Amino acid sequence: MTATPAPLVRKPDWIKVRFPAGDRYQRLQRLMRDEGLHTVCEEARCPNIGECWNAGTATFMILGDVCTRSCGFCNVKTGRPAAIDALEPFRLAKAVAALGLEYVVITSVNRDDVESGGAEVFASCIKLIRQHDPTIRVEVLIPDFKGNWDAVRSVVDARPFVLNHNIETVPRLYRQVRPQAVYERSLELIRRVKAMAPDMLTKSGFMVGLGETLDETLAIMRDLRAHGCDIVTVGQYLQPTKVHLPVQRFWHPDEFQALRDYGGELGFTRVEAGPLVRSSYHAEQQSSVAHASAPSAAHPNSLDEVIMLDEARRG
Repeated sequence: MTATPAPLVRKPDWIKVRFPAGDRYQRLQRLMRDEGLHTVCEEARCPNIGECWNAGTATFMILGDVCTRSCGFCNVKTGRPAAIDALEPFRLAKAVAALGLEYVVITSVNRDDVESGGAEVFASCIKLIRQHDPTIRVEVLIPDFKGNWDAVRSVVDARPFVLNHNIETVPRLYRQVRPQAVYERSLELIRRVKAMAPDMLTKSGFMVGLGETLDETLAIMRDLRAHGCDIVTVGQYLQPTKVHLPVQRFWHPDEFQALRDYGGELGFTRVEAGPLVRSSYHAEQQSSVAHASAPSAAHPNSLDEVIMLDEARRG
């Protein structure tokens, strides 16, 4: 029997992305190629690449551009990666210096082919960037390292300003969306990081539009907060190619606002939620606000509002 394809969900008016252009965008693109570096902005086809690159912000992707996992939402290549490049941290530090960045975000592909998951390369990148300029703030978006907590500790010990690990979706959808990951393991990673370094900002993010329910979405936020997550990002899933998981629905901007309000009630120091929000979108502003402020003021009716929005959508 041939599977029936999912119906095409038309993009709403609020999903608008500018074509990437501009002098600074082109300069950063050339620098990445010259230094043999990769960015998740390009590999994951991020809708904010033009805005971020022209503002001088990019999320560097280390450990190559081939991932050992096959997530249903991600446009990064899957396969057998090349050997880890020991000189990559030096090239990355050189690029950061050339760009004059004050805030750097570093992420990676999954490297399940090596026991450490490449954690030592994250640590080297942080240290070498700081050697050039100790005032540079470094945020890392790390994989789960398959639960290798010694590997996680090596990254924490390098003292990133923010440590991010994305939960990505609700546990019910992990088999389709994130088959080689474990929901509970990702929560445990956040909890352990907070225990290792209570003063370190922790962060996580997830997508909506993959078929999750409102109750499941709110449960993710509660789980993250209960495990010591300080900052959370929520964005609309956009299908990168026809072979990836289809969009089940587009969440309305009012629903994202309600999630921001609910996150404030839970005690997150920063909630970034919107149709085009991604893990590293406005990362510097997120971390600055989270570091400087108390938990966001709660909206007294925000949970009621998010439930009303969901009920109205379902008719």
